Amino acid sequence: MRPPERRETGEQDLFRSRLDQIFDLKHPLVALGRTVDWEFLEREFGAVYTDDPGRPPLPTRLMAGLAILKHTYDLSDEVLCERWVENPYYQFFCGEEFFQHRLVFDRSSLTRWRNRMGEERLQALLQESLSVATRTMAIKPSELSRVIIDTTVQPKNVTFPTDAKLLNRAREKLVRLAQCHGVNLRQSYARVGKFALIQHQRYAHAKQFKRANRMLRKLRTYLGRVIRDIGRKIEGNGGLDAAFTRLLLLARRVREQQQRQRGPKVYSLHAPEVECIGKGKAHRPYEFGVKVSVATTLKHCKGGQFVTHVKALPGNPYDGHTLETVIPDMEALVGNTIARILADKGYRGHNAPPHYKFRVFLSGQKRGVTPQIKRELRRRSAVEPVIGHLKAEHRMGRNYLWFRRGDANNAVLAAVGYNFRRLIRWLRILLRQILSALFVGPTINPA
Repeated sequence: MRPPERRETGEQDLFRSRLDQIFDLKHPLVALGRTVDWEFLEREFGAVYTDDPGRPPLPTRLMAGLAILKHTYDLSDEVLCERWVENPYYQFFCGEEFFQHRLVFDRSSLTRWRNRMGEERLQALLQESLSVATRTMAIKPSELSRVIIDTTVQPKNVTFPTDAKLLNRAREKLVRLAQCHGVNLRQSYARVGKFALIQHQRYAHAKQFKRANRMLRKLRTYLGRVIRDIGRKIEGNGGLDAAFTRLLLLARRVREQQQRQRGPKVYSLHAPEVECIGKGKAHRPYEFGVKVSVATTLKHCKGGQFVTHVKALPGNPYDGHTLETVIPDMEALVGNTIARILADKGYRGHNAPPHYKFRVFLSGQKRGVTPQIKRELRRRSAVEPVIGHLKAEHRMGRNYLWFRRGDANNAVLAAVGYNFRRLIRWLRILLRQILSALFVGPTINPA
């Protein structure tokens, strides 16, 4: 005989619901995977794909989840693939229903997916991180209306450039390319070029600058001879001309550029988009990469201080001239009107939109500053540790992605990883609160 069904009371329903919450929150990645609106990301990223014949694309949740995990835990593509195979929580976060014992994607798929999405669509991950923070009460929507803005440098994966190294490296790359295409050069200058580079470094270290400059002129002469020799050998050959055009152009720029010339210069042959940026740091006068604008919330929210906007700014623009593009992009991303912006003195003379003229406040400003704004200006420097975390823990400290699109993608993904790291910490705190509320130890009543 079937036993009669027992009707659960309200307390039992509450207990069961809390047990379900514990099951969801037994690992922060499980709770985070169930909180993220994957359908929104599917709509944003799915617009890139078409129904043309060919190999079907990988699931959006898989690729978006991998991008989040990579920058949340500061992993390279290779290490991410290794962790994904052995970590069931990573696989659950990426949408797998059963444990996979081998990769269901290729490592190069990560690179192709990032390049296909681009900066504009990757902003959807940053937007979703703020949306999850709002749904989990880690941040209030009203706290997104007051922000701090600052700029930093995202260094590229290049060595410190010197004229001698660039001249010798350009000659080596031209000689190697000529050998690959079967172009016989009159002389490669491999031995004497290397010796001249070593001599230049030794003379410069000994502060014998006349001798060092003489070696530098030798290196420039060797490069010029190789350029002219290749130009004579490939003249009239369309195929070879197309193969050598880009590298010859870079080599000529390296040979002709001077130490204190105005305008863009070549600081790296494999990353010619690199710019020299000086931020006035005593320990690092010049950095080589791209300028990045970072915006954070003014208030330290329950879940921490979240990044609300990030944008790479090629061309090394003046800080104050970046607000014209940063403010509209931030409002479109956050979905809220920016009521107050705090910045440092580097934004003096800014070109913010006209109706934001009295919403931007700078450090040291006296006019129009109320006591409340004066207190808020003391928190202007709170953006500095956020930038430090972005660089030290979320792969903004050295960008390994190629070209300008790599600069933009890496900056956005670093902010995404930072926000999701805050969310994981916040969900872990919620788990502890639920467990402490459910499993309270026995209380001893005094006699």
